[in-house]
Amino acid sequence: MENSRRDFLKKGLAGAILCSGLVPVPLLAMTESRKKFRKAKRILLLSLDGICVAGFRQAKTPYLDKLLAEGVLSETTRVVMPSVTLPNWTSHLTGSGPEQHGVTANNWTLEKHKLPAIEADAEGYYPSVFSVLKQNIPQIKTAFYYNWGPLVYPYNPKCLDEVSYLENDAYVPNYEKALDFMSRNRENPTLVFLYSVHTDHAGHKYKWMSPEYIRSIEEADVEIGKLLDKMKQEGLYDSTHFMFLTDHGGIEHGHGGVSTHEMIVPWGITGPGIAKGVKMAEANNTVNTGAIILRLFGVKRPLAWTGEMPKTIFK
Repeated sequence: MENSRRDFLKKGLAGAILCSGLVPVPLLAMTESRKKFRKAKRILLLSLDGICVAGFRQAKTPYLDKLLAEGVLSETTRVVMPSVTLPNWTSHLTGSGPEQHGVTANNWTLEKHKLPAIEADAEGYYPSVFSVLKQNIPQIKTAFYYNWGPLVYPYNPKCLDEVSYLENDAYVPNYEKALDFMSRNRENPTLVFLYSVHTDHAGHKYKWMSPEYIRSIEEADVEIGKLLDKMKQEGLYDSTHFMFLTDHGGIEHGHGGVSTHEMIVPWGITGPGIAKGVKMAEANNTVNTGAIILRLFGVKRPLAWTGEMPKTIFK
């Protein structure tokens, strides 16, 4: 079990109490819950760009609602600054903020950047969930499906088994590819990043909270529902952990500032061993996503990572 800053403080307090001979029930319960942990078989990251909390609440999303009702939903998750796309998706997938991974803007490239990563592999890439999992679970299969060009830049391509890029906001064909990938690799531990930028583009073009923006979320929900139904038919659904992710909200025609509409987003997780029907009150941040993914696969996170493990997501 990896140590976190919060764990360090808790263990210090626990040690003092144990030495006094008084063991509080919460500490015992926490120890028992850790013993019951079992490794994930498959994680699917359902990733939509630019989803604000108000938009998520207003849109009619019956499939996401039903999925997340089976697990844990946060509507108070905070993103990293700046509240723009590449720094925040990188933070999700590296368990770290821009001050660690160095991706500080959407125009970041491996060759041209202002802040070097605090740690990097031989090719210059900061540790990601893909590279750390590949190092620790050689048989794991990873896939990256996207439709915004720069999104893949921060990750070492050697650590991705399948990559599919679609132009002009197309995304539905990638849902089919993701299903096929998971089906072909059903016997292997699998991590799939399934992303679309069309919701963000609707916000930029028509304004956040416009009818067109809300409709873009609802359209994505329909496709997610179709994918979930097909996973059930393929016998993949029950053994999969699902995470619903986004990178920032928006206001008027843009984002990048520090308003709550831009900085606070929905976030959710469900699957084997995850608490059911929980509205998350615990503080959460996009950097926690990577830490949770590694924890689900039973892999220790890198020391350079800053993401924490929210305790309330487990049963």
